[in-house]
Amino acid sequence: MAMEAEATTPPALALADTDINWDRLDKTKFHIIGAILFTAQSALLHPTAVVKTRMQVAGSGLSRMRGISVFKHILKTDGIPGLYRGFGTSAVGSLPGRVLALTSLEISKDMMFKYTEGLDMAESSRVGIANGVAGMMSSLVSCAYYVPLDVICQRLMVQGLPGTTVCNGPYDVVCKVIKAEGFRGMYRGFGLTALTQSPASALWWGAYGAAQHIIWRSLGYRDDMDKKPSHIEMVTVQATAGMVAGACSSVITTPIDTVKTRLQVMDNFGAGRPSVLKTMRTLLKEDGWQGFYRGFGPRFLNMSLYGTTMIVTYELIKRLSVRQ
Repeated sequence: MAMEAEATTPPALALADTDINWDRLDKTKFHIIGAILFTAQSALLHPTAVVKTRMQVAGSGLSRMRGISVFKHILKTDGIPGLYRGFGTSAVGSLPGRVLALTSLEISKDMMFKYTEGLDMAESSRVGIANGVAGMMSSLVSCAYYVPLDVICQRLMVQGLPGTTVCNGPYDVVCKVIKAEGFRGMYRGFGLTALTQSPASALWWGAYGAAQHIIWRSLGYRDDMDKKPSHIEMVTVQATAGMVAGACSSVITTPIDTVKTRLQVMDNFGAGRPSVLKTMRTLLKEDGWQGFYRGFGPRFLNMSLYGTTMIVTYELIKRLSVRQ
């Protein structure tokens, strides 16, 4: 009986099996399940993105209010739909971009693991480097797709605020931007995004890998021991590591995100084309250095929750997509 019970007990995953490689995944199942679960996750976090964006863009009023006050203001004036401005465009538009980002992430990570296989370094360092490089490559590849989508979604989020153009839906946004600035208007902030998001993505994935490694070791787990973590322990550790990575990234990247957001949506920029320097001068003139951290509270909450839910969802998708 004891042998039968032992035989029917599903084995816990070892530390070496917590990161499922690209070669072990059913790609079709991976992208279909990913589209469903990541869309649900985006729906939960979209209101914090709307609050953050409105705080960063408004020249007065909302920009000087606390995040919870802005949240209540949107609810009072626009109701629940106001918290989901731009969500339909974001949800549908993100599907191809997510396939591009996840595929490039996993392929890059798999390649880095192979290239570093013979190097004399600690396994934790190898994992951290592979994750960091993969995050950077994924961000660079997907930037060309996501910047125009960001321009559209953020313009829909800030409808009615001073300095913004009124648009009737995503198609109208595209038409008005192209009419005013040509196709390059859809890529406002592209250089800033490419130069900052790629290192930020590397930072996020690197921090996640490092945090997860430290947590496992602090709990007494090693790669070469018989003791194995349960599925609940694994989800808890990955969620905690994701939250730490998101929090660290938000502190470092919020000033850049504030400049990028204003650059993409503001139209009262005076003579000439909008630029990073012009946007930075405006922020400094309005609020000083503190202005670069407009919307920090909602962004910190958004990125912490996003880091937690994203990585748990992502790891779950990979487990559900493993080839039999």
